[in-house]
Amino acid sequence: MGLTRREFLQRSGAAGAALCLGLDLRAIEAYAAKQSVRQAKVTTSICPYCAVGCGLIVQTDQKTGKIINIEGDPDHPINQGALCAKGAGLYQMAVNPKRMKKVLYRAPYSKKWQVKDWDWALSRIAEKVKKTRDATFTPTNAKGQTVNRTMGIAHVGSAALDNEECWTLQAIMRSLGLVYIEHQARI
Repeated sequence: MGLTRREFLQRSGAAGAALCLGLDLRAIEAYAAKQSVRQAKVTTSICPYCAVGCGLIVQTDQKTGKIINIEGDPDHPINQGALCAKGAGLYQMAVNPKRMKKVLYRAPYSKKWQVKDWDWALSRIAEKVKKTRDATFTPTNAKGQTVNRTMGIAHVGSAALDNEECWTLQAIMRSLGLVYIEHQARI
């Protein structure tokens, strides 16, 4: 047999690894193949993970509204259908039975988390923002000039937002008197 020592070691190492790891070389059916994507509603979206803004195609069942498949958008100018590992795993984030759907709150100095509803959480956030703004609001500077600002709150926008959403957030933050307004795409 024309097998060198090096080839023998390579082949036996690969075979041993396959046996030890339980590598199954039989063909398997892809999850998306089980779903009926022909009748699905197709929506384009943007990946929420980083500031690159890769395009996605999201397919949802028209009857249930549940996500069937998420893949890269080949017509998108940024990623042209390619996705990083996080973007490729977006389906598992969206359709995950272990995904947290409730608000967890831990009071100051407490060691236990409490389950709260969304109305409570949003009201609590609004109260804290108002309290901080009222405590740190400055109507005029040292020269007596009107500034109407608060230095006690900052805002960092998400790279998953489009220009219109960023403009709206910017307007809301400025109306509160925020000076420190930043965006993830610039950081």
